[in-house]
Amino acid sequence: MLRRPVLVRAALAAAVALLVTACSAQAADVAGRSSGTRTAPVTPARLGRTLPDDPVRMVLPATGAETRWTQGLYVFGQQVTRAAAADCARRGGFTLPREIPLAFIRFFALPDLDFIARHGLSVSADIPAAVPGPSTVRAGTAAEVSRCRAEGAKAAAVLSDIYLPVERRWFGELGSLDDEPAVVRARQGLSGCLPGHGVRARDEKTFMAVADARQNSASAAELPATESELGRVYATCMRPVEAVRAPARLRLRAGFLAEHTAEIRALRTKLVPALHRTERRYGLTLVFPEP
Repeated sequence: MLRRPVLVRAALAAAVALLVTACSAQAADVAGRSSGTRTAPVTPARLGRTLPDDPVRMVLPATGAETRWTQGLYVFGQQVTRAAAADCARRGGFTLPREIPLAFIRFFALPDLDFIARHGLSVSADIPAAVPGPSTVRAGTAAEVSRCRAEGAKAAAVLSDIYLPVERRWFGELGSLDDEPAVVRARQGLSGCLPGHGVRARDEKTFMAVADARQNSASAAELPATESELGRVYATCMRPVEAVRAPARLRLRAGFLAEHTAEIRALRTKLVPALHRTERRYGLTLVFPEP
């Protein structure tokens, strides 16, 4: 089964209301497949390592494309958590329980339409798995595991403390744009565009419900084409909305930067050096999904 977008975890609790996922909506009415044209399977995404010219674009994204850096930053924090916890366990001579593979998390409040049109709603680049520890080591006790996971969280907090407070405020302000008259008018066009492409949905929320239902009902052989079709429809119909929202976000960010000069100065000074130190400390590489 292809990987689906999920909600951002507690680190961005203030931003959860802004994220829409294709796997969390309730089941909805599903229309027939659009036209008889064959849709190519989704294209695998690549991994990139190039940092933005300004870390503000990674922490305070204003466009869908910028969220690729944000996704990479979140995954890196989780990798640090796991690497530091694994170091702790190795020192103690035990292993930690196996965890689910890490995945890049999409931001549907800032949809990356070019990426979605190319790769579908859910598919992203695969994150290299960590090298497992020796299998002959004993399993850790509940207390040992808890202690090492706490050590891992503390290591990740060294990074997140640099950017998370200002980032939370930024995501808290983004929702205000959806009430702007120009955005409301642009969203109204979805009620005609989505059905026109074979999806019986009146807005983004109901589209995601239809997408979830189609993905769940598709066979393994059908799923790549289903992903591709849904991504193409979503990107096509959301472009007029993003044509209004993306410039508005850029203007909002310019004002936000002017209001938080001290925090932004600290972010620009501290974050990238801290990322490089952490890469060296744990043998990790900060990567981002690319088209």
